[in-house]
Amino acid sequence: MPRKPFQLVIFEERGSGDYKAAGIQVYGKDIEVSQIINITTALPEIVDEPEEFITSNFKGDLVLNFLRHPDLSEYLVRLCMDKGIPVIASGQHIPGAICPFTCCGLGRKRGLGAYGEQFGLPEYEVKLMNGRIERLSVRRGASCGATWQVIPKITGCRAEEAISAIGRHVQYICMADPSAFDPVTGKSALHFAGEVHMNALRRAIDKEKG
Repeated sequence: MPRKPFQLVIFEERGSGDYKAAGIQVYGKDIEVSQIINITTALPEIVDEPEEFITSNFKGDLVLNFLRHPDLSEYLVRLCMDKGIPVIASGQHIPGAICPFTCCGLGRKRGLGAYGEQFGLPEYEVKLMNGRIERLSVRRGASCGATWQVIPKITGCRAEEAISAIGRHVQYICMADPSAFDPVTGKSALHFAGEVHMNALRRAIDKEKG
């Protein structure tokens, strides 16, 4: 009997998670985006009754929270905790949720199934020929798809040049808000995305060189 795909539920506001959902559907394997709940209503500054916008009639193996309104986002996390569904809220700070700085900052964690295996902190495998990138493949990548999309830009580059180049190219593709700064490191989400890809490629090159 075929294995049931990993069921992913996405909550968003006015399409705020569409780019990530598309990346998951293109680059993910054995993952099904079973529901996308898109809230398009104009929201007040304070939402006293979030249950008017978010019902509890959803089920899945993992929830991705791209909601922007803090009242709705926090309510969704409480719902997921009650239902026993893990929830990832990248760039947010909500007790009970997994909150990496960016989607490509998600470390490997138990309980995240096929999504956690395939998406998060990028991991590459590289084949070098005469000091140049002959082949680059993705073991794990950003849900937006940038990890895969930069490969044609890097293939053929000299290894030492490719590390800085991949950071630039990822930043061109990345949809993160460049004004979103981490108060601890002082880095923006855009710069963070570039750096994690540079580090991933550096590790892959070092491994290939032995």
